[in-house]
Amino acid sequence: MAKRVVYLDNAATTPVRPEVLETMLPYLGKDAFGNPSSAHRFGRAARAGVEEAKRQVAEAVGAEPNQVIFTSGGTEADNLAIIGAALAARDRGGPFRVAVSATEHKAALAAAHAVKHLGGEEVTLPVTASGTVDEIALETALDGGGVALVSVMWVNNEVGTVQPVGRIAQRCCDAGVLFHSDAVQAFGKIPVSLRDVPCTLLTISGHKIGAPKGIGALVVRDRQAVEAIIHGGGQQFGIRPGTENVPGIVGLGKAAELAARERAALAPRLAALRDELERRLLEILPDAVIHGWQGERAPHVTNVSIPGTDSEALLMHLDLGGIACSSGSACSTGAVEPSHVLTAMGVPRELGVAALRFSFGKDNSAEDVDALIGVLPRIVEKVRSLSAVLHR
Repeated sequence: MAKRVVYLDNAATTPVRPEVLETMLPYLGKDAFGNPSSAHRFGRAARAGVEEAKRQVAEAVGAEPNQVIFTSGGTEADNLAIIGAALAARDRGGPFRVAVSATEHKAALAAAHAVKHLGGEEVTLPVTASGTVDEIALETALDGGGVALVSVMWVNNEVGTVQPVGRIAQRCCDAGVLFHSDAVQAFGKIPVSLRDVPCTLLTISGHKIGAPKGIGALVVRDRQAVEAIIHGGGQQFGIRPGTENVPGIVGLGKAAELAARERAALAPRLAALRDELERRLLEILPDAVIHGWQGERAPHVTNVSIPGTDSEALLMHLDLGGIACSSGSACSTGAVEPSHVLTAMGVPRELGVAALRFSFGKDNSAEDVDALIGVLPRIVEKVRSLSAVLHR
């Protein structure tokens, strides 16, 4: 009998949904393969696919179709938002300075560093023990003036913390400062709508919601807010020039439509799986620590530290046991060091290096939780024994 393989790393990536693949196929074949900038029938067919995807994404997030700018993914969208907004402000004679939370995705943090490298300034906003932005620090940054953009992710990718985006966005709006939110982990899991949130720039990514890797979008509600960081033709209003990735864009449109439609039913099911996993994990490992539990969390992510272990050893043994999960952000590699997110939240190093992230998706079930709990005690015992020998 084949070993059961369980995928609990949906915050890293998800499989392409069959409905999405089916929607993409005509744009990979002979019927609609054209360049969407071409005037002939092949180009018009491709353009029609792009325009429909704009409509689908816009409707899913409460925006207008002409506000949707397609990118190569969440990383490019974050860079376009942060660097592009800083450059636009500088060109207008405004502040060349951005503020980002300490627990942002590395894409946003690196973009803020790039602004500094270009001669601007970056402000890092601290967070509380639950991972929410210190709003007093935010007030100080805004009151001091000279900030072009504030960027705070809607849901943290490592611990699932939900930021008070509505309140932060309104405070930035009142101060006349642009607000950007990376909603990559929020979209499809919690309500995300720009109809009631004064957020000028919003990032989403395709491969977190069943579309292919290599496609994302930045919603730009004010075209004067950003300057292009890639230069070329006039596609997408010149904000993100280059021939569009039509199959990917069509796939993102369909995935966004499905994610928005299914969210209300999916979210409570994911939350139930997460809560059951945490309950049973704490029963068998009472000294385990759940991170971010003090605040509101998205339903699909839990981050837990198991004292006396290290995450890399746990990941290896879990993988051998048929369980795929993560030690944090899937976009980082190298030696075992605490996640910058957990460090910013004040988690001690010995717990930071022993953290695992389990993230659920639409295909997960209670049987997956059973499988994990079934192998975890033996694996933890083995890793703790090895660790004790190494540290004698």
